[in-house]
Amino acid sequence: MRAVIQRVSEAACQVDGNITGQIDVGFMVLLGIEDADTDEDLQWLAQKIVGLRVFGDEKGLMNKALADVDGGILLISQFTLFAATKKGNRPSFIRAAKPDKAIPLYEKMISTLEGLTGKKVATGIFGADMKVSLINDGPVTITIDTKAKE
Repeated sequence: MRAVIQRVSEAACQVDGNITGQIDVGFMVLLGIEDADTDEDLQWLAQKIVGLRVFGDEKGLMNKALADVDGGILLISQFTLFAATKKGNRPSFIRAAKPDKAIPLYEKMISTLEGLTGKKVATGIFGADMKVSLINDGPVTITIDTKAKE
């Protein structure tokens, strides 16, 4: 799994002009799922997301986690995070999981994050043409790949 996590002061997702999910302070997370992903990847990544200490404390240092700022999560499915660009100019998405594998893992990530945060996770619609808007706070953007734990 790959995630691009952006600390935001607000974020929203629209499909066909209708808002499907929105948050104020928190994380807008783009989530890519590949065929090799397992429940272990999902659990590890979910813990990392909710545990990231990237919100400012009283001294302006990044010491606070999502719960410390009562932050929300907007989770967006993003198969293009597995774009292979080595050859040519047209990306290949062969590593991205097909919907029959990706949808159950995406839905489990939603429920796992809700369980860890005690809050409803805002979402887009899997596979839809989504319009995502956000105000990146900082900017702070972090990428995590469960197959390359750094």
